[in-house]
Amino acid sequence: MDSGMNLLPAQKEQARHGEHTFPLKQYITTLSDRYPSVNAHWHDEAELTLITKGSCTYHVHLETYDVGEGDLLFIPPAELHSINVAPNGYMQSRTYVFHMDFLGTNSADICALRYLTPISRHTIVLPCIIRKEHPAYPRLMELFQEMDRVYKETPPGYEMVLKALLLCVTAVLLPYKETESMRPQLEDEHTEKLKLVLEYIGEHYSEELSIPQLSRLCFFSEYHFMRFFKKYTGISCLEYIKNLRLEKAASLLAKGGKSVLDISLSCGFSNLSYFYREFKKKYGMTPKQFIREAPGLPYIPE
Repeated sequence: MDSGMNLLPAQKEQARHGEHTFPLKQYITTLSDRYPSVNAHWHDEAELTLITKGSCTYHVHLETYDVGEGDLLFIPPAELHSINVAPNGYMQSRTYVFHMDFLGTNSADICALRYLTPISRHTIVLPCIIRKEHPAYPRLMELFQEMDRVYKETPPGYEMVLKALLLCVTAVLLPYKETESMRPQLEDEHTEKLKLVLEYIGEHYSEELSIPQLSRLCFFSEYHFMRFFKKYTGISCLEYIKNLRLEKAASLLAKGGKSVLDISLSCGFSNLSYFYREFKKKYGMTPKQFIREAPGLPYIPE
């Protein structure tokens, strides 16, 4: 089975991962100076990730984790998360994105009622970061490596095997679960406020956006909002907006059919010179070079 480069999504992700009847897909993510971050986002699927090279910082449900080669991560459905690498840093990871319904969340059996549905609803919280010293790590690595083999070779019945392996991953993590009551209510309130801001930016990125305008959505002062946003996403709000606009522009440039000027304006850049400068800084080439080279690029942002 082919694995694709991952998207750098923003806010609530709309992409479908895998097929409707087989909602599982493997992604390879590479972050470096050219692509230094995955913007804060969430989606209906869960994620199981192995950091294969380098190091990075994950922001998951308002918590910050420094992770490196060999670390495993489990991110449940609808959990806000983002990734950043340090300047001159590098990270590569392999991720399985899957819908919990694939494991049987919509069934009425004891596994769904006692375990899978509570995980999806965050009333059971599985460990987010599993490092080499964690008791579950050796078994999880065996399962992950077997998933890699089956996903690549696609033997007869591979879909059932992958489903069984993911159920095993869940079972291995369950003894180390937390409950929702262990999470401070303030964290959940802050998560919802951040999601609200990210959704608003995603819907209005082509328009003029300001810190006073966005801070009012959270009922925060401008100072508090700026500190709040950077603490929980790893970048400033203005940097986030610029990155989102550049990624939207890159996607439109790759599709073709529109001029650079029209694309820059439609993505919220009123100054063409500024757009050219920031685009080249992010992607290492001008928009026109990007158009020429897009068919051969291993990664196109969506």
